[in-house]
Amino acid sequence: MLDVASSSCLDDGNPLLCAADVARGVTRMLLRHDLVTLPEVPLDGGRRADLMAIDARGGLVVVEIKVSRADLLGDGKWPDYLAHCDRYFWAVPAGFDLSPLDGPAFLPERTGVIVADRYDAEIVRQAHTVPLPAHVRKRCTLAFARRAARRLTALADPEAAALPFE
Repeated sequence: MLDVASSSCLDDGNPLLCAADVARGVTRMLLRHDLVTLPEVPLDGGRRADLMAIDARGGLVVVEIKVSRADLLGDGKWPDYLAHCDRYFWAVPAGFDLSPLDGPAFLPERTGVIVADRYDAEIVRQAHTVPLPAHVRKRCTLAFARRAARRLTALADPEAAALPFE
């Protein structure tokens, strides 16, 4: 179980490291729940999800990582992500003030909250499931699978990363 009193991300003052720590902890927790993740997933409309995950039944989850209050309060693009997932979570480092996420602007009746450190994460508010329409699910699932395969191909053959990709 995550030690929510831990604040390793907040102590070093490096927001890039902190976001990477949160992503690592969330990824580990989601794997235990049989969800596999991809980081930095481009979405239709020019948006990019911090983490996107898929479960064994094809359910899609988007996780938006926030490591500062200013970044959280200044993010007006996140509602666009709801059209690409069945469930949406905010992920924040341990010690983060969660009170803004309870406000109506952050749709607490729809969005979940995950608190994470670099080793683990804990869902402190479950996200409500809103099933995607079948045609959207198919498009998003195929894009997820193709992106994952493309990334594996690039690991096996780095020169392949330079080849055109739709």
